[in-house]
Amino acid sequence: MSPESSEALFDRARQCIPGGVNSPVRACGAVGAAPRFVERAAGAHLYDVDGNTYVDYVGSWGPMILGHAHPRVTAAIQAAAERGTSYGAPTAAEVEMAELIRAAFPAIEQVRMVSSGTEATMSAIRLARGVTGRERIVKFAGGYHGHGDSLLVKAGSGVATLGIPGSPGIPAALAALTRVLPYNDAAAAEAAFARCGGEIAAVIVEPVAGNMGVVNPAPGFLETLRALTRASGALLIFDEVITGFRLTWGGYQALCGIAPDLTCLGKIIGGGLPVGAFGGRADLMARLAPAGDVYQAGTLSGNPLAMAAGLATLRILRERQDDYAVLDRRTALLCDDILTLFRQRGRPARINRAGSLFTLFFTDGDVTDYETALKADVAAYARYWRAMLAEGIYLAPSQFEAAFVSFAHTDEDLERTLAACARALDKV
Repeated sequence: MSPESSEALFDRARQCIPGGVNSPVRACGAVGAAPRFVERAAGAHLYDVDGNTYVDYVGSWGPMILGHAHPRVTAAIQAAAERGTSYGAPTAAEVEMAELIRAAFPAIEQVRMVSSGTEATMSAIRLARGVTGRERIVKFAGGYHGHGDSLLVKAGSGVATLGIPGSPGIPAALAALTRVLPYNDAAAAEAAFARCGGEIAAVIVEPVAGNMGVVNPAPGFLETLRALTRASGALLIFDEVITGFRLTWGGYQALCGIAPDLTCLGKIIGGGLPVGAFGGRADLMARLAPAGDVYQAGTLSGNPLAMAAGLATLRILRERQDDYAVLDRRTALLCDDILTLFRQRGRPARINRAGSLFTLFFTDGDVTDYETALKADVAAYARYWRAMLAEGIYLAPSQFEAAFVSFAHTDEDLERTLAACARALDKV
């Protein structure tokens, strides 16, 4: 246990870090709390500097599908670190990572490694603009694709949590090139393409939205986007930074049977270390420098530590492909049991789930897009979050995020979660 408390560390942090945190949602202001400073993690558990233990459903916001400090992953990182932490030169691990991703995602014929999901999405957008010679892009309200200037327009997640409609610092001329449509509204997409389809370089979409809370695509929605982009010459970009290797071995595109032109990945492919990737058809990727004329670069791209952690993680997932269905069923049972507790107490709630991702919304209406997500009672969620934290359950400090169940969550962890939920509801 650290000699300093979370409160003391937060006081120190606010003197030298904007808001006291290095990513806004960590500040926990939306749930009326101060952040807990983590000392260590193992399996499905977090341990804070105050001596508390939590069952963790944040999982570093998605990467820790195997749980924290998995022995094969940590051993791979340690072995890689002994050989050097960065070279600025190619390694065999980068080639193996690219081959693994290509084998899992048939739509990805070539892939470029980067250092974050934000870098992946902004690079994919640049490539789409370079390939098509067009400037306009389409995204969907509540979809968060990182904080690149073209994409931080009506974004979800932390922006919705903080009540910020966009961000100062984004040139109006650049924001004007981003058309924002309602998620799951195929008719709106058809109308937009009817008006200006020949000017659109790309449509970028989370195939399962994860940053307005989990929202599944309506039947026919993704199929409409595929048809519209193909007919107009625009590119379809799937942002699978969250869903890639989370729902199944080949991402959501393997489940829905839709092949995008470009795919963005992150989180799990780094095994908990900073990483991102984007890839797609070989003819598109061939436009990237040094093969082509669209420039993209990164000093730490393909970092050997990130490649080691990611490769260890992906190898385990490849071995455990059949276990995705087990994780899906266990998550479904947990969600059903949580909803039963809410119904027994007459509390309005909805749970949206995709595989091992889920969001508990404090609302009595279905959540199908950003507008309906915003109808959730964020004050009720904040009270619930604080009560669950006191019971030793660590949830995302935002109504508009996903909870992540990992292979490391045991039956005892899930039972403890349900018992905590029952007690929390008696207090909220």
